Amino acid sequence: MIKQDFEVSEPLDRIWAFFQDVPGVAACLPGAELTQDLGDDRYAGNVLIRMGPVRLSFAGTASILERDAAGRRMVVDAAGADEKGRGNAAMRMTARLAPLGAGTKVDVDMDLQLSGAAAQYGRGMVADVTAVLLRDFATNMRGRVDAIERGLDLSAVAGVKPASGLAIGLRALRMALTRVFRRFFVPYTAPNAG
Repeated sequence: MIKQDFEVSEPLDRIWAFFQDVPGVAACLPGAELTQDLGDDRYAGNVLIRMGPVRLSFAGTASILERDAAGRRMVVDAAGADEKGRGNAAMRMTARLAPLGAGTKVDVDMDLQLSGAAAQYGRGMVADVTAVLLRDFATNMRGRVDAIERGLDLSAVAGVKPASGLAIGLRALRMALTRVFRRFFVPYTAPNAG
């Protein structure tokens, strides 16, 4: 399970309303594109991710399984296959929104299952890449919500770039190295002999 949270300066009701616009939310995720509204809270789309020399392009579907307006909670289930048959991905994501001062805190829990080429990177690297993508999503969402609030034409807002392998890889590597250094350089405290 991958857990991530981020803060948005906009009020809870405004962010919850934004989350109801599934194409708008998808437009904030690097590399994601919705291609068709299948009805009944189901969508077809693509996700393109580059990790090092490997380019993975998944085509699949996403469904909103739960929308709890009172609890400000949404559950999304998605699955797809790589266009070259090199693997599959399945994800269940739960997003919970809570007030935080005048703004909103968004907690995301993601259970991501990979097979094939994507699975070779290991859970640690996948978790780091996912954390980077969620941070980019939060930044893009803030920009989109701000543009909506200011009444800007969203076609004039800079589009979300595909998930770049080099940038994501470097940021994920930095996260992994930080974890390693913490393990080796955290001061040792001897147990109390009391």
